[in-house]
Amino acid sequence: MNATDHATLPAPQSWEVQPEPSAVRPARRLVREVASAWAVRLSDDALREIELCASEVITNAVLYTGFPCRVTVRWTGERLRVEVADSSLIPPGGDGSVSSGYGGRGLALLAELAHSWGWYPQGSGKVVWFETAPDQPVHHDRRLAVLVNVVQSRLPELLAFSA
Repeated sequence: MNATDHATLPAPQSWEVQPEPSAVRPARRLVREVASAWAVRLSDDALREIELCASEVITNAVLYTGFPCRVTVRWTGERLRVEVADSSLIPPGGDGSVSSGYGGRGLALLAELAHSWGWYPQGSGKVVWFETAPDQPVHHDRRLAVLVNVVQSRLPELLAFSA
């Protein structure tokens, strides 16, 4: 076996996102741009799902830590993987608070739209990640049902966030 037997994977792309709500939109768009630029068979639906999942994970890091987070996009050879490293050891959806009824709903979206997701501790924080396989987007009816459910459940939070 020689070096030409394996395709070269694109180099992972990584950048810091400031802890400001206005930083989420450009960060999620950059995730999509990086994924689009690679020679990976990702449909427009898959790219939209990647952007939506990235938005959820980045928003959580920005809203709940108050510190910059680091976004990394990589191609594993089989799936696109997006990782968001933040400075909190609190598990996703596990802040233990009862005062906020909004926690965890974005994670439901991740569970439905991403092919896999998870988290692991890293240093003094954690990394939340998700993966999407090329050309295997969630079917339109299921995707629409997931989106409607998440938006309805998060409407008060979204309105407060945009105010």
